[in-house]
Amino acid sequence: MQTLSKRLDLVASLVEKGSTIADVGTDHGYIPVYLCKTGIIKGAVACDINIGPLSSCEALVLQEGLSDYIKVRLSNGLDNVKSQEFDTLIIAGMGGELIKDILSRCTYVKEKHIILNPMTHCEIVRKYLYDNGFEIINDIIVEDSKHYYSVLDAKYTGNIVPKNRTDYYLGEIKDFSCKGYFAHLLNYLKNKEKSGEDYSDVITALEEIL
Repeated sequence: MQTLSKRLDLVASLVEKGSTIADVGTDHGYIPVYLCKTGIIKGAVACDINIGPLSSCEALVLQEGLSDYIKVRLSNGLDNVKSQEFDTLIIAGMGGELIKDILSRCTYVKEKHIILNPMTHCEIVRKYLYDNGFEIINDIIVEDSKHYYSVLDAKYTGNIVPKNRTDYYLGEIKDFSCKGYFAHLLNYLKNKEKSGEDYSDVITALEEIL
């Protein structure tokens, strides 16, 4: 069976048993195939906007005999996916701006358990979730092949709590052991300050962590 990278394994671990997922930007379809083969999910819609990766996904689904469980679909975000087809949304491996755009365009996203892996601008994703009444349940940093990744999951509660910029950058992270991630973020924000922006609040919080 296809093994997952540490990043994707963390994403998969946040899926609740018995779920039906929509994996947006599925690429080769590793997550839905893994979750089906391990009996964690009942089924999946594997989506991608690009035909090439989607063809690879379809080939893997056929190879593993999962065509009855995984629907492979060309879709821009969730444009071609109906709400009743899934209860858990996975968006892994995209930039934070694109993830926000996909969530913003979906009229039923508040009904779903959301699992996200933004490759850039995690602060944009967290701000969207906070501003739209989602509770971030898990906010985890994982090291994978000498790179650091942010993975989080959230559910809609309707409760909007005022947040500041430090919250957008650090969210609900409980484990700060991946020091390299926070050191890189600190350096990034210090460089941004050279252009005249003030990130002193976030920088102070990061220095306390390190």
